[in-house]
Amino acid sequence: MTRFGKSTLTVVLSVTLISTLQSQRSGDAPRTSPEGNGAFTFALIGDMPYGAEGDAKFPNVIADINADNKLSFVVHDGDFKNGSSLCSDAVFFNRLDLFNQFQQPFVFVPGDNEWTDCHRANNGGYEPTERLAFLRALFFPTNDSLGRTHLTLERQSDGSPYQIYRENVRWTVHNVLFVGLHVVGSNNNLGQPPASSTPEYVARNAANLAWLRESFAIASLGHKAVMVIIQADPGFELAPAQRTGFNDFLAALQTETIAYGRPVALVHGDSHYFRIDKPMIGTKSGRRVENFTRVETFGELDNHWLHVTVDPTSRNVFVFDQRIVTANLIAQ
Repeated sequence: MTRFGKSTLTVVLSVTLISTLQSQRSGDAPRTSPEGNGAFTFALIGDMPYGAEGDAKFPNVIADINADNKLSFVVHDGDFKNGSSLCSDAVFFNRLDLFNQFQQPFVFVPGDNEWTDCHRANNGGYEPTERLAFLRALFFPTNDSLGRTHLTLERQSDGSPYQIYRENVRWTVHNVLFVGLHVVGSNNNLGQPPASSTPEYVARNAANLAWLRESFAIASLGHKAVMVIIQADPGFELAPAQRTGFNDFLAALQTETIAYGRPVALVHGDSHYFRIDKPMIGTKSGRRVENFTRVETFGELDNHWLHVTVDPTSRNVFVFDQRIVTANLIAQ
């Protein structure tokens, strides 16, 4: 039985509901992104809440982040549920409610568990592209971020030939450019079931590459640093034949990073292993690309977050600090 009719109706209702709620929150004037070279802080999370343990512990993450009233915004790098749970409308509405409990502006970059893997029987047997359309309508209805206060974002769909890609975003704070790109696990949906996956990948991959290149062109005009946020672990250590859905992205990212010459950070989740390293190897030099840093956020069973300081006096610009949520510590 197709789920399309029901979900289409839900999309309409959800967008109407969101618009109503936003009009009621008229006191939350959208924040604009200031220019300049001052220091600021923000939070990074991803791959949460995951399963029953994540559902129980994610409110502690929200409370811990909300307690830091100096944060400028929060970014979630995708996978708001695990890969074996339902992709139902009810789960999507629950996650929207959780994200809007953050005091800070909240930017969400989607992951594969939200849509590419939803064709699986234990996920509900949905058509992935239908779930993606629902995700876009529910989580990206305007140019405002989520959260109790708002950040105004630039979306790729604004005045672009890539009209449907509302999830691709960017914003600038104090002369640092942030770029959200819809690059997901499960090989970026290339060659995955059902048959609609590869055409979807081809179109989205073209949009991603255009947004990435345009963003670095903007950054080259004087931004101090660039942070790119995706969901997928793109497989730096893998052979190209093992990461076919990411080769175009990695090649473009390397080209743009080297040409830019200033600090670039790639943030992702997916592998559920917190790390900060330098995995990019230049194809010409065969050496490590020194202005590039990869950051993988906490996630899955590790319900903690990263505090990031943008320090204009630091050569690396980004300074990362682990924030272990006391209430979520595991008894050893």
